[in-house]
Amino acid sequence: MQLTIAEINQLSQPEFVTRLGFVFEQTPEIMAAAWEQRPFCDRPHLHQVCATIVRTMTDAEQIKLISAHPDLGSRLVMAEASVKEQAGAGLDRLTPTEYAAFQQANQQYQQQFGFPFIIAVRQQTKVGILAAFQGRLKNDRATEQRTAIAQILEIARFRLEDTIS
Repeated sequence: MQLTIAEINQLSQPEFVTRLGFVFEQTPEIMAAAWEQRPFCDRPHLHQVCATIVRTMTDAEQIKLISAHPDLGSRLVMAEASVKEQAGAGLDRLTPTEYAAFQQANQQYQQQFGFPFIIAVRQQTKVGILAAFQGRLKNDRATEQRTAIAQILEIARFRLEDTIS
C-alpha cells in the first residue's frame, strides 16, 4: 500500500526507517538521516534529500553502500525489492549459458573495481545489462564509483515511486 507524503511526514523515526529503510539496500541509516530533514514537500524532495546524504558520504561509506547490493543474476538470497527488480529484467530466468555469462561478468567487474556492478535494472533487458557490463569495464574506478552511486540513486527513485503516492 502506498503512503502519501503527508503520512510519511507524520511517521516517527523508527516507523519511517521501518517503512522506507529498504530503499537503499541494507543501508537504513540513510533514511534515518533523511528523517531529520522533514517535512518533505513531495516525493522528489525526499529523494533529493537522500541523494545529498549519499553524495556527501565518505568514500568508505559509499563503497559500503555499493557493496551492499547483490550481484546481478545471482541465485543467492537477496532483499525482496532486489528480487522483484531482477525478476522484472528476467534475471531470475537465466539459461545456463546466460547465468555463466552473468557470473563471469560479475567476477570480472568485482576483480577490476572491488565492488559489485550496479545498474537500475528496471526497464532493462538481460542483453542490455550484459552490454552495460562490457562498456563500463572500460572505465576507471572513480568513474565506476560515481556511476554506481548514480545508479543506486535511480534505484532509490524507483523504490520511492513504488512506495509513496
